[in-house]
Amino acid sequence: MNRVTRNRLLIWIIFVGLANFVSYTMVYWCIGGDAKNGVIRNGVHYIRGHHLQAHAGEFGREAPVSRRVWIYSYIHSISIWPTIAAVLVSMFILARPHIIATMKQDAMIRGTTFVTVGITVVVLVTGASTLYFILDFFRALEIIGSEGTLGTWILGCGGGSHPFIP
Repeated sequence: MNRVTRNRLLIWIIFVGLANFVSYTMVYWCIGGDAKNGVIRNGVHYIRGHHLQAHAGEFGREAPVSRRVWIYSYIHSISIWPTIAAVLVSMFILARPHIIATMKQDAMIRGTTFVTVGITVVVLVTGASTLYFILDFFRALEIIGSEGTLGTWILGCGGGSHPFIP
């Protein structure tokens, strides 16, 4: 792949990533939170918006939503971490020539080393965060499964303690 094609692809990755951030923020605002911060209580799925101030002036307001909206919200929350990785790695690659030119051999750390370490840290941190969110999502599905719905079908198990249940 030539440099121009690669750079156009990287710019599109950044654009799509920013669009995902905007859509996540808009959905979060419209439904009043997300499932990751929500709870499941007595078979009812609640989203919670601890980053938004509710219309009544309360923080951390809970709102009941359908199971489908709750699952969508959780999956969209998971998607933010790989999106962060894709955007930051794309930015590192686009900026690489400038970083290398600026951080020459007389600098404390060379530009190529800085870029490599930066990309590695981004991938490790966002990868670990993505894995944490995915595992927590499957644990939440187990709780849904204990109530005889989606989690039973996906995981074939249910029950157990979960941080979403008070």
